[in-house]
Amino acid sequence: MQDYDVRDLSLAPSGHRKIEWVKNNMPILNGIEEEFKKTRPFEGVKVSLSVHLEAKTAYLCKVLAAGGALMSVTGSNVLSTQDDVAAALVEDGLRVFAYHGATEEEYFKHIKMTLENGPQIIIDDGGDLVSMLHTEMTELLPGVWGGCEETTTGVIRLNAMEKDGALKFPMVAVNDAKCKHLFDNRYGTGQSVWESIMHCTNLIVAAKTVVVAGYGWCGKGVAMRAAAFGARVIVTEVDPVKAIEAKMDGYDVMPMAEAAKQGDIFVTVTGCEHVISKDHIMLMKENAILSNAGHFNVEIDMEWLENNAQEKKEARENIMAYKLPNGKWVNVIAEGRLVNIAASNGHPAEIMDMSFAVQALSALYILNNHNNLEDKVIYVTEEIDNLVAERKLAAWNTEIDSLTDEQKQYLNSWNL
Repeated sequence: MQDYDVRDLSLAPSGHRKIEWVKNNMPILNGIEEEFKKTRPFEGVKVSLSVHLEAKTAYLCKVLAAGGALMSVTGSNVLSTQDDVAAALVEDGLRVFAYHGATEEEYFKHIKMTLENGPQIIIDDGGDLVSMLHTEMTELLPGVWGGCEETTTGVIRLNAMEKDGALKFPMVAVNDAKCKHLFDNRYGTGQSVWESIMHCTNLIVAAKTVVVAGYGWCGKGVAMRAAAFGARVIVTEVDPVKAIEAKMDGYDVMPMAEAAKQGDIFVTVTGCEHVISKDHIMLMKENAILSNAGHFNVEIDMEWLENNAQEKKEARENIMAYKLPNGKWVNVIAEGRLVNIAASNGHPAEIMDMSFAVQALSALYILNNHNNLEDKVIYVTEEIDNLVAERKLAAWNTEIDSLTDEQKQYLNSWNL
């Protein structure tokens, strides 16, 4: 069994510096790492992980390894792996299979190699480990105790599997934890998407019209930050309740067919396919900028663009320009892949400190409770959510009130 497949081991020193930087800004995980070093709860447990392979993910891997886990690691996007970070993890003794710019065939080869250790626990981001186990590597299913899913898209896939009776082990919906989606999805996505777009384009956001497709927690964050930069924001939605939220938050709401004519910058964040279709693209302004912040590169119809553009050229690093059949040009950032990590560094370390603390504690929950869990999507316990929140406040030296015994009695009484 091969121990690693990375681009260049000599890049490890740069990766170590990146990991050390994020570690210095992730106090919750620091505390969990110290606890795991003492208790070694994962001693000898095989853990397979597929998450965007950059410094913050690497530190999560090292925290689990500090608890005794035998880590086998790959990335969850062909453009998000940082080769120096992958090399650093190999140098630290982890099994690592990923490199930046892998082909689709190489990507799924790495998914398989990550699972060849016969994992007892998996940590997934988008559902590719789960999918591989349930389709091509079913012989490993009896040994899997359960796992954790990081993102909205993955939870959608898991819910569909559970509905069909296809899910063969319990999966914790980490994405749905309060200390994940309320902060990671909103503030993390909001900041990192615009950091990436501004870095790639070197253009101002103020006075532009920004179209945000989808008004879930990620869409709320993207819209909020765009408005703060001085943009006019249009939201497109299929959910009437979310559309009302967007309207009451002060944004214009309309179908994509209308928004396509007005937008300067587009950000899709829905988890669905062809949210920006060929018909929408043909309506766009000259030099409109398209980006995707959903997990998979299906939200913009890239296949149509690739097959029907009269001409394409690299406009800037990470930006490809396409000449449409009507003669106009549009620009796509990072091949329509997850813009905030395929073309930048992803969420801030302090945000991922909370999300990955939930991941680490949820993996521990699977370890301790797998014998009593059904093969379903399960939710992060209130105890884990509150523990992460309390530790975050402690890291900020922030205190809050607590209920008195009388107040607790009042809130739990019906005969007032």
